[in-house]
Amino acid sequence: MIGSLLQVLWKMGLLSPLGLFSLISTIYTEGINLMVLVRLAEKKYGNKIALVSDKESFTYSQLAKQCEVASIYLKNNYHIGTELRVAFLCKNHHYFVQSIFAVSRLGANIYLLNPDISKNQFKQLVDAYNFDLYIHDEEAFSLIDEHHLSHQAIISNFASNINENIKMREVPLKKSSKSSLVLLTGGTTGTPKEAIHKPSILNYLNPFLTLLKRLKLMQYQTAYIATPLYHGYGIAILLTFIALGKKTIISENFRAEKSSKIISEHKVEVITVVPLMIHKLLQVSSNDLSSLQCIASGGAKLNAKLIAEVNNKLGQVLYNLYGTSEAGLNIIATPQDLQYSSYTIGRLVKGVRLQTIHNGKPLKEGQVGQLCIKNKWSMKNKGASWIETGDLGYRDPNGYYFLCGRTDDLVISAGVNIYPIEVEQVLILHPSVEEVAIVGIPDEQYGQRLVAYVELKSSTEHLTKDILIEWLSLRVSRLQLPKEIVFVDQLPYTALGKLNKKQLA
Repeated sequence: MIGSLLQVLWKMGLLSPLGLFSLISTIYTEGINLMVLVRLAEKKYGNKIALVSDKESFTYSQLAKQCEVASIYLKNNYHIGTELRVAFLCKNHHYFVQSIFAVSRLGANIYLLNPDISKNQFKQLVDAYNFDLYIHDEEAFSLIDEHHLSHQAIISNFASNINENIKMREVPLKKSSKSSLVLLTGGTTGTPKEAIHKPSILNYLNPFLTLLKRLKLMQYQTAYIATPLYHGYGIAILLTFIALGKKTIISENFRAEKSSKIISEHKVEVITVVPLMIHKLLQVSSNDLSSLQCIASGGAKLNAKLIAEVNNKLGQVLYNLYGTSEAGLNIIATPQDLQYSSYTIGRLVKGVRLQTIHNGKPLKEGQVGQLCIKNKWSMKNKGASWIETGDLGYRDPNGYYFLCGRTDDLVISAGVNIYPIEVEQVLILHPSVEEVAIVGIPDEQYGQRLVAYVELKSSTEHLTKDILIEWLSLRVSRLQLPKEIVFVDQLPYTALGKLNKKQLA
């Protein structure tokens, strides 16, 4: 533990007498909250560009000042303080970033909500948590207003009023170490569950160091967070890059043409994406992506065809990150790991314990079961020490992990366990298939059978279901063959870019 702590302090430039003094004095003044990262970066990097959004850019000094101003504004106008609940419904912009640090500085709990949340799910959250303040974009106003919620700060008004109403001569804020970052899981359709994370340098030593080492983040200066900040993946990368004093770029919406220009203009070296984003970027222009040295993919499964396309057009720059909102980052596959197998999710992050469980019992190497995780940086509201991920998978003899889908994806056909992901991995290799999703349906004879929903490439002609079934029959077992193939114009995706199999089912 001491060795890991020293490594982190060294990477952050805090191991010198001056650096240690900055760390101790900042914590003494601010407390232990997310604002400490900004303050330390301000002292070390000052006039270096910290954040670039669609409309503005900020140095570390400017970002720290804006966060401080926002903190005082929220305290004076909305009485935000220790352990109150603040809900965010925001897209990726600088006001969102500033507000996150401001709320954490005040000791309030940060709840990151999907700004595209459904009305029913939003009502569930309102009823369950009774938030003390809603900070949101204008697009969410009707959603807030429909529930007659009075405690709200619209980002546009919030931003314009800060500098007009604030008096910086007021008494400095008291330090606070009470804030938590709460991620709400469950996508856009399921019942949300909260995953509470406390800011702690000690707890996040191992994932931080593993990211630096395996993704070689110290070599790069510019990152583009294309994934939503309200998701744990996006916010984790933001905090990592601020701690390292890098330039971070965000944009309210991901559009492949716009994002390609951002990458080209800023010579982006690191980008966070879900696989669907990589696919769309490559369709626009691989030339605009030539500066990329690290494509950090997460949030959904990679497929072998996409990995090969990235390698052919951009070189070995693709990384696969596996984590959950509850358990954080746990497994990483480097480009070398993906050479070992296109289907692996990689090897464990240091400090992670992982078991594959079936019916409450640990399984042997190579046996498929639910992945259950234990680490020091998982959510702090969990009663049991082991976290059930809901993902099925196994470990091979060389320590590599492989996913077999979700626990509710498992199909039992004629008494045999069928994992749809295995058939998807084969079907996606057909040259005319753009994307595929396979789900189970009831069947009188077999109990369950598979149905494959297939999105074809636009140039495809004369491919029939019978031809595709015949091609697949040479590559999978009889029970793995879908009972039916349905051609669709476009498969449904969630706001995070995951295939929405619930909608298909």
